[in-house]
Amino acid sequence: QVQLVESGGGLVQPGGSLTLSCAASGDIFSINVMGWYRQAPGKQRELVGTITSGGDTNYADSVKGRITISRDNVKNTGYLQMNNLKPEDTGVYYCFAEIRRLGFFRPDNYWGQGTQVTVSS
Repeated sequence: QVQLVESGGGLVQPGGSLTLSCAASGDIFSINVMGWYRQAPGKQRELVGTITSGGDTNYADSVKGRITISRDNVKNTGYLQMNNLKPEDTGVYYCFAEIRRLGFFRPDNYWGQGTQVTVSS
């Protein structure tokens, strides 16, 4: 089995910073793309950004310049660093990873449990 566990959410004031972590564990052979989605109240889930196993990143226009996605391939952990947070960044943040398990040929997508980020004064 594979599990993604998120941490680091919370309440932050506008203009503040927050870093989320997403740790993958289990019978992992390799992790391809990792990334983050978020879902604001009453809105659809939207892609925040992704990072490939080689470190190439892609960000949504709404967060470009304010976030950095990184990963530690030894620890099988991804990170979402958010700066200059705005109230519209409020939502539940979900990490995902495309993981190939030991003994399996085809990778599958796995999701974290979600962590709440609230930006408010």
